[in-house]
Amino acid sequence: MMDLKGKEKTSKTLSPPTFINTKHEKENNTSLIETTCKSTPFYNLCDSTLESDPDSSSTGIPGLAIIGANKPNAEVYATFKEIASLLEEAKDQSLKKALLECDDHYNTIITYNVLSVIKTVRTSKAYVRRDAMNDAADEALACASGFENQPTFPIKDSNKVVHDLSVVVSSIITLLVSK
Repeated sequence: MMDLKGKEKTSKTLSPPTFINTKHEKENNTSLIETTCKSTPFYNLCDSTLESDPDSSSTGIPGLAIIGANKPNAEVYATFKEIASLLEEAKDQSLKKALLECDDHYNTIITYNVLSVIKTVRTSKAYVRRDAMNDAADEALACASGFENQPTFPIKDSNKVVHDLSVVVSSIITLLVSK
């Protein structure tokens, strides 16, 4: 996939590592997901995101962080594609300007935030990536602010999902830091 500036964009999805080895630990993983999600500001989104991945039943918090990071990654690329499509159709110059600003924000999310979290959550540097996910959430908010003077915000729903998932992953990574 190409971004609007002609740079190649690729979506990367990693499988979570399996850290749970005993039957007892696997049985308690539903409780781990529940406890993990209770530490986030968006419990239902966290729970549905983690429960929807079959690997979540056999992993620990680092694996849950990877599962969580994969979801905003997919949402970021879908929103980025939606922005590109809207830009092709947009006639209004102020709408185009707002969409171009969002394109820049989403390029930042793709380049510096979500992929770096996926790459480093398995390492001891995972604690640093909490800030990257907070930055991704901030970039989504910045995208939204570009539409304050527009009659509509055509990517409102997908942008909110990117923001909220980024906050969820940041919260999960905070659990890794505190351990």
